[in-house]
Amino acid sequence: MEKYIKKAKVLLEALPYIQEFTGKTFVIKFGGSIAVDKGLKESFIKDVILLKLIGINIIIIHGGGKEIDLLLKKLDIKANFFEGYRITDENTMEVVEMVLSGKINKDLVALINKHGGRACGLSGKDGNLITAEKIDSGSVDLGFVGEVKKVDKKILLTLDPSFIPVIAPVSMDKEGRTLNINADLVASAVAGELEAEKLIFLSDQDGLLDSNGELISSVTTGEIKKLIKDGVIYGGMIPKANSCADAVKHGVQKVHMINGSTPHAILLEIFTKKGIGTQISN
Repeated sequence: MEKYIKKAKVLLEALPYIQEFTGKTFVIKFGGSIAVDKGLKESFIKDVILLKLIGINIIIIHGGGKEIDLLLKKLDIKANFFEGYRITDENTMEVVEMVLSGKINKDLVALINKHGGRACGLSGKDGNLITAEKIDSGSVDLGFVGEVKKVDKKILLTLDPSFIPVIAPVSMDKEGRTLNINADLVASAVAGELEAEKLIFLSDQDGLLDSNGELISSVTTGEIKKLIKDGVIYGGMIPKANSCADAVKHGVQKVHMINGSTPHAILLEIFTKKGIGTQISN
């Protein structure tokens, strides 16, 4: 009997959070090892369905770097990066769209539907959800790599509210050229446009680390700028950190960076006082 009472207490501890977040919007960026680990992926999907069932509006934006790299390797196409961005030539762009808009997107949709949810797969091209422009990095030509110029939320708002939109970070410019967009930037832009309650980044890292390698549990947007300037945040974490700061500036209440390889990471971050990752706010 005691173990059942403990389970009941756990549920009651979550009650205030459920009351606070019911009816709110969470945008979740899904990526890292969790995207290729079957067990972690299933656990993530079940957590998402639970959040949906208690009345939280969920939108998923996914990456797919690991699976893109695997297919590029099979096709003997070299993967190159610059400051966290994938250099994307024409051949690479074909692979990127195939993996993101095709395999990963539809696998996630199928998995959500399999476990009793209702999902709808989209890319930035659908309904002109995302308008993008080619990034001009100056010193290095990134190829078909874009940045978000506009998010048209109409398609998201007109979907049946029982659906979970699953968005691939591929779009096009005004000339119709397909562009690969950093999924973190897409997640930030979508969350900002919807003024989401929370933007949650799932990756292979616990969150932002200080100069001693210790987890930073809470940080402001201003402090993020200093951490980048001081070189504490570097490489592929720079666009992610900037995405967090931009989302808060554009109306997202809080951004969370958590390690998706921790089972039920989202529930631990949202339904506990301390959380397990880094929280970014103003």
